[in-house]
Amino acid sequence: MAVPAVTASRPATMADIDALPADQKGEIIDGVLYAMTRPRAAHQYLARQVATDVSVPFDRAHGGPGGWWILPEPGIELPGSPEVSPDVAGWRRERLLTLPRDRSINVVPDWVCEVMSPTTRRHHYLVKRPFYARVGVAYLWELNSDDQTLTVYHLENGHWVDVGAFADETAARVPPFEGVAFDVKAWWLGDAG
Repeated sequence: MAVPAVTASRPATMADIDALPADQKGEIIDGVLYAMTRPRAAHQYLARQVATDVSVPFDRAHGGPGGWWILPEPGIELPGSPEVSPDVAGWRRERLLTLPRDRSINVVPDWVCEVMSPTTRRHHYLVKRPFYARVGVAYLWELNSDDQTLTVYHLENGHWVDVGAFADETAARVPPFEGVAFDVKAWWLGDAG
């Protein structure tokens, strides 16, 4: 479970993340360090499936329109939050012209995808989802490996609006990537739960 790891009155820093044990990863959101165990294989597999399927047509422009940067677990630095790391995130290239080589990305993503697991679900719902809304992420995908569903949200007037759910579709047009049909059903095949 992701729990605040620093309870001192000072905001957490990257040094606090660097001090975490090797089997943990951390995020700093609004000055608070949240530590959690590193994602397990099934979690990583599901995130990679999505990252690959979205990257090929939208990042690399193979069979799709291109125009995006798609990254797994990017380091994103926003005011008061020097390390936010969604499972997968994407930026429209007109908003993020180039990827920085020697620093974190400091532009809010246009899309984030989070894999829900028993150990991260509470952290996501109580901390990350409201944070993403507050900073202006336009689209949020939540992948639930327990019931093998993808739920899509769009930010409207600072609130998440449920766009739809997908599970067994083999040609789903999923916002904001409606230009290409995804085999959502295939994402679950290697998921061990």
